Amino acid sequence: MLLKAQIMDERAMQRALTRIGHEIVERNKGTDNLVLVGVRRRGVPLAEQLSRLIAEIDGCDPIPVGVLDIAFYRDDLSLRAEQPEVLGNSLPFRLEGKTVVLVDDVIYTGRTIRAALDALMDQGRAQRIQLAVLIDRGHRELPIRPDFVGKNVPTSSEEVVAVKVNAFDGENSVTLYQQD
Repeated sequence: MLLKAQIMDERAMQRALTRIGHEIVERNKGTDNLVLVGVRRRGVPLAEQLSRLIAEIDGCDPIPVGVLDIAFYRDDLSLRAEQPEVLGNSLPFRLEGKTVVLVDDVIYTGRTIRAALDALMDQGRAQRIQLAVLIDRGHRELPIRPDFVGKNVPTSSEEVVAVKVNAFDGENSVTLYQQD
């Protein structure tokens, strides 16, 4: 793959997440009954960072964060050569009566979020579900739209958006690559 552009550095990611945190608090009129659920893998550290930012913004305790594994909910399992790695869910709270903000790094076709919604519904019935993504790159195949977006990045289908987070990659950044 050929590096095409640096979309975000660490400071830009921090600013985008801070803005998303403010928007979440504003749209929900505070943090009562609010929980964050990160889509495994990179959605989880983003949700954890949002939890800390929202706590600073609203002057409250950190927002509870859950982890959602969508491996068995994907509609492309038969197209993938490898066996899915299933790490399981970790939702240390009940969903009933909660506003759940589902957090992921990139939204593209919408299929990952559809799988996440199915997985979440199997865990309980939330009062409301909202979607926060760091990058929206377009090309939706399903009628799914995020409520909170860090940055819209128009791309071609031959391009790849790579989000790096400290927890897995040792840095926070977003880059755009051209496939060979």
